[in-house]
Amino acid sequence: STSFLIQDQEVIGSFGDPEFATAFARIECHYFAHKAFFSTDNWLIENLEKIRHIPCEIVQGRYDIVCPMMSAWELSRAWPESRLHIIPDAGHSAMEQGIRSKLIEIVERMANLK
Repeated sequence: STSFLIQDQEVIGSFGDPEFATAFARIECHYFAHKAFFSTDNWLIENLEKIRHIPCEIVQGRYDIVCPMMSAWELSRAWPESRLHIIPDAGHSAMEQGIRSKLIEIVERMANLK
């Protein structure tokens, strides 16, 4: 899998399950058929003023080849109020330990925002 830096045999095995594989493929196809739901490649940065007031934490796996690190870097530079977290031992998947731990930490911290 290109989504993981460290391969997990259980996750790899789940793609052999026709029900899981079909659901995953449908989600991926829907997302890409709609051009990631952005009308231009730079849509998020071009429209940042609409969401700048929302707290933002960007979590990026150092070895993510699905979403290049340059995208996270450019977004964080355009949105200086955001916080960029680069996970050194991760690829793309939120199921990788470093990314999962950071996401849980962020959600717990944001749950206490007022």
